[in-house]
Amino acid sequence: MSSSPVSLPVPAQPYGRPPLRTVQVLGGAGAGSCAHVRSLATGLAARGVRVTVCAPVAAEGEYDFTGAGAQFTPDAVSALRAACAGADVVHAHGLRAGMRAALALRGGGRRVPLVVTWHGGAPEPAGALGRLSRLLERRVARAAAVVLGASSDQVDLARRRGARDARLAAPAVPVATAGEPAAEAGKTRAELGAVERPLVIAVGSLVARRGYALLLDAARAWRVLDPLPLLVIAGEGPLRSELARRIEAEGLPVRLLGRRRDADRLLAAADVAVLPSRWEGRSLLAQEALRAGVALVATEVGGVPELVGDAAVLVPYGDPGALAGAVAGLLHDPDRRAALALAGRAQAATWPSEDDTVAQVLSVYDELMERHRP
Repeated sequence: MSSSPVSLPVPAQPYGRPPLRTVQVLGGAGAGSCAHVRSLATGLAARGVRVTVCAPVAAEGEYDFTGAGAQFTPDAVSALRAACAGADVVHAHGLRAGMRAALALRGGGRRVPLVVTWHGGAPEPAGALGRLSRLLERRVARAAAVVLGASSDQVDLARRRGARDARLAAPAVPVATAGEPAAEAGKTRAELGAVERPLVIAVGSLVARRGYALLLDAARAWRVLDPLPLLVIAGEGPLRSELARRIEAEGLPVRLLGRRRDADRLLAAADVAVLPSRWEGRSLLAQEALRAGVALVATEVGGVPELVGDAAVLVPYGDPGALAGAVAGLLHDPDRRAALALAGRAQAATWPSEDDTVAQVLSVYDELMERHRP
């Protein structure tokens, strides 16, 4: 996915006192949280805040936090403790990062406030794993001075888990460049083998919650369509072998593209984007599809309805027939796709900008600094 810098004025002496020092903690290399932290680091650094990003080395290699004006440190325990010890505010992104940050702050000589943005919050698993998940959520919620939820359902969950202060703070995603000219989109379609057939795209890691098994069920139903649509899935993960076996055994019109750095280019060439997930908070694919004017079919789960409004076709999770029918209906109705393209761009215009997000987060930091001021 694409990124763009935030251009903000740099005050000579931020807030009339020494520069605020923040540590942004990432628990993994997920595209949504990494893109958000990259954007946030750029905007904070431009306002004179000293930013350290503690993340996996792979995330630095792909998102270049140093190039955004931040100092990068690997996410080893000792490095995280050292970074947090010198911070004014620690901001963790995701439950795993929140737990690691809370542990790193224990026993420090100063009280450093912890902010946690919940990018997760999927329906909890059953049994022992579910109990462990709820325990983690409670500990992170109660350790944080402020929990920022990417969607309203995450805010509600954080409150149920004991958060003292939970607020809605939808992370902005860097705005992609304008869609490809028709000639370039045609070239992309030719590369994928979809010159004279519809192109359907899904983007995201190959894990169970993404709903790709159901998506393959839908692709099986599309085999009766003429022309036959091609489904391409950009992403990598532990389910690749299982999905590849099904595609070959059932003769499905599906290509697994692996991890791609040009997902925005692929999206711009597609007729329909599909999001079949069991749960999503503030889906990166949904945001980029609506901004690009690509018709979207998505499951009605988590924060998706709040995010897309009336600008996408929503179907129940777990119903491959509804998913297949919604996609097929759009492929046969170019006027409906054009109407969704207009609605999608209008909906995207209502989302917070990167500057809005930086300003909101910075106001939370300022509030916490006032609370903890001697």
